[in-house]
Amino acid sequence: MEKLSIEEETVVDNQGIDLKKKIKNIFGHLDPNNPPDICPIRDVLAPVTDKWSILIIIFLGVYTTLRFNELKRHIYGISSKTLTERLKLLKRDGYVLRKMYPEVPIRVEYQLTKFGYQYLEQLLNLTEWINSAMPDIIKKRHKFNVIIKK
Repeated sequence: MEKLSIEEETVVDNQGIDLKKKIKNIFGHLDPNNPPDICPIRDVLAPVTDKWSILIIIFLGVYTTLRFNELKRHIYGISSKTLTERLKLLKRDGYVLRKMYPEVPIRVEYQLTKFGYQYLEQLLNLTEWINSAMPDIIKKRHKFNVIIKK
């Protein structure tokens, strides 16, 4: 097991205190005996953090406006049914705008709302962190796999 230096322990301890404060501020009012009608994680965050919704948000951020089939082409492996379901959820919660044009055939376009762009910005912050942490994660996975095989 790796031992942390005194400096690392101090930083980690201070981060733990700050994180506990943030968690208490966000979730401290929740009563486990009387759960809220809407849970910030399950009901708000979960629908926009699945792999398909993240990809929809990213591609709409890149291309600004896409029609259904264009979006489907960009998201390898998504079914029409799943794309329809995710777009409805994203529209319901205000991340995506759906524009329908009265043409023959009907043209429907999707784009991010201002709220959707705010979420995309946070998603990109997390992605930047993941990219910087990836080499360390890969090393840890390799080390774990070597230990497991022994």
